[in-house]
Amino acid sequence: MSTDAAVSVAPEVAGELARIIDGRAVRAVFQPLIDLASGDVVGFEALARGPAGSMLESPGALFEAGRVAELDWVCRAAAFQAAARAELDPALRLFVNCEPASLGVACPDDLWPVVDVAERRLRVVMEVTERAVARDPAGLLGAVARARAVGWGVALDDVGAEPASLAVMPFVRPDVIKLDLRLVQGRTTAEVARIVNAVRAQAELTGARILAEGIETRRHAEIARTLGATIAQGYLYGRPGVLPTGSRPTRAAVELLQEPLATDTRTPFEIVAAERATERAPKDLLLPMSKHIEHKALDAAEPGVLLACFQEAGHFTPATRVRFGRLSARVALTGALGVGMPPTPAPGVRGAALHPGDPLRGEWDVIMVGPHFAAALVARDCGDDGPDADRRFDFVITHDRGLVVRAAQPLLDKLAPAS
Repeated sequence: MSTDAAVSVAPEVAGELARIIDGRAVRAVFQPLIDLASGDVVGFEALARGPAGSMLESPGALFEAGRVAELDWVCRAAAFQAAARAELDPALRLFVNCEPASLGVACPDDLWPVVDVAERRLRVVMEVTERAVARDPAGLLGAVARARAVGWGVALDDVGAEPASLAVMPFVRPDVIKLDLRLVQGRTTAEVARIVNAVRAQAELTGARILAEGIETRRHAEIARTLGATIAQGYLYGRPGVLPTGSRPTRAAVELLQEPLATDTRTPFEIVAAERATERAPKDLLLPMSKHIEHKALDAAEPGVLLACFQEAGHFTPATRVRFGRLSARVALTGALGVGMPPTPAPGVRGAALHPGDPLRGEWDVIMVGPHFAAALVARDCGDDGPDADRRFDFVITHDRGLVVRAAQPLLDKLAPAS
């Protein structure tokens, strides 16, 4: 779906969209989510519709028309209002979609009372899509933190449709992983097997639930179970419609993961060095180790996240630019940080310009996180003068997945959104 800045629509479409948004005329319909083991309804996904008979009745037409950020808030409020009217049992989860364009936009004042009540009464799970992942990973992680701060769960939607959605799973740490419907309705290929293995690994590590979309036949349900899904959604169990009243309490509630640790404000070196012994070596001896971690991106069958802090843009040499441009073609998300670093330091590479006083200026970090591989070289400059190759660093190399993900977080948080 297009963002506001990219939308160009006919005047009659723009007028109809204004009528719908300004009049808060969005309708909410709901599709049940079923526990595959018990057959219980464990929640509902809220889906948006324009007014019946409108040229913008379908969700595709509605969101393609523009004003996506405000429209997204209107859709969410409509879902909350409908859930309140139906007296949705608080044991059931209410899944609501969140468009990337609305992640950093405040709720309109007139909708806030509805959202405020939902935060206190409903068991909401915020669904974020691969579009949010690919466009603005830092904004996505901020939205995830805000959702969890008010007790909401987080679902990563359409997993398998976009490589970046697999790559950021360790950082989002979703409570629910929603498999893209093509994984259930298409053939089980080697690509599908790779995606499913990555999802299963994340679910086993964290306890996340796997939800399969697009279940239309008993065969689809059988495939979903084989793929590791424990929750299902699709026409086999019910089409989108009015939320039923008097819902029964579920015996198989969708529990959220334990509250994640608070955001760590330390640098990658500080995070890792607090738990691992440091060593000291000159830069020329550390370079082969850093390149080995970088090149794991080329070896990996599954896409990952490659992040590197170069201290200053001057260390991002022409040779490094060529190397990272090549790596970015195989990695789901590639980032480079440093003082003076441009937004796109190489084709396909996300840049982040550090403030000269940022503690990261004193670090050289190379971090790779994939579905099955994780490694980090974190190093702090000892402040030597002389040739660049002779500069010494205190460093740690770790393959501890949890520690690597924590070390990567401060770098990921600083990446600029895609233009």
